Amino acid sequence: MTDSHPRAAPAVTTGRRKLYELEVVRVLTFACVIAVHVVSHTAAGSVPLIASLILLHFTREVFFALTGFVLTFGYLRHPRPMRTFWPRRFLLVGVPYLVWTFIYCVISQIGHPFDLGAFLVHLGLSALTGTAYYHLYFLLVTMQIYLLFPLLIRLVIVSRRWHWLVLLIAFAVQLTTSGMDAYAPGSLHWLNIVTNVIDYQAFIIGGAIAADHVMAVMAFVRTHRRGIAIATVASAAVTVGVYYVQLAAGFSAYRAATAYQPVVILWSVVAGVALMALGAWWVDRRPGAHHRTLDYLSDRSFGVFLAHPLVLWALLGIFGGFVSGWPPVLVALAAYPIVALGALAIADGARRSILSLPLAGRPHTARLKNIP
Repeated sequence: MTDSHPRAAPAVTTGRRKLYELEVVRVLTFACVIAVHVVSHTAAGSVPLIASLILLHFTREVFFALTGFVLTFGYLRHPRPMRTFWPRRFLLVGVPYLVWTFIYCVISQIGHPFDLGAFLVHLGLSALTGTAYYHLYFLLVTMQIYLLFPLLIRLVIVSRRWHWLVLLIAFAVQLTTSGMDAYAPGSLHWLNIVTNVIDYQAFIIGGAIAADHVMAVMAFVRTHRRGIAIATVASAAVTVGVYYVQLAAGFSAYRAATAYQPVVILWSVVAGVALMALGAWWVDRRPGAHHRTLDYLSDRSFGVFLAHPLVLWALLGIFGGFVSGWPPVLVALAAYPIVALGALAIADGARRSILSLPLAGRPHTARLKNIP
């Protein structure tokens, strides 16, 4: 399996070199990831502000659906043996993962007595578990997807006659595990010792299967825009309603808005489809355009993801006391653009330097062509 590819995989064509619809999804998803973390650190117990988190939590599932989609779409267009797939993929994610794990382990020591032995143990455990900082588990799970990708692509190909059944089973399993995690805390402790692909398997599989039907997916989001918009508003209302019902049942605001609950799984499906429809709408309004700004933001998105908690940590460390009396909504609105632009500046600087690979997950090139 590792040195060959399935013969049953026909090439996928879309008539364009790049699916800009996906680039819109990528950029908006990462923008919402920043919002999740800004709100989480500035909400100060505000029930209405924390309510936004239950809607923003779609980012986890959509991120991994996008990963499954992009990997499968690329493979079906240009099949390659795993001996060439793995080295490149693990290089582009593994190196930044280790470098930023070190960076975040260092900043966690600021203000505390330094013990080299304890630091090295902390660094090693953090690298193994993705816990150096709250966002790095994304990269750990991504690398698990890379490792299991031969099984994923095999599943997509051999189950083509039963894709709907595969999806139903995958989502039934994920809804069950998320329900147990939300309403029977600790019941899945054995499963969550290390964040793993099982927590997101339905969306990874769903993204991969969607890539195998890319033309049908694109046609669907283009011809059902009104229905998707209505479903999105209705699903958002239901999701927020569940949040307030759980508050009434005695849940804390943060627990009521947790990402690990069935309603977020269902909302994430709708949100992902809505983002794809929005991406299709954006592309259709600019047929034949070069989308240079979108290229620029997409190229820096991984670096922004890696750096934004560092900017948020520094911002709150410097100005946290000054804004402590402000309304939480105002603090979040003020912090968001600073964090987003600060992380973009770091990612852009990294992309223009020899540190592009370790800091931004992109190979360094002498000249960048996607500057708007």
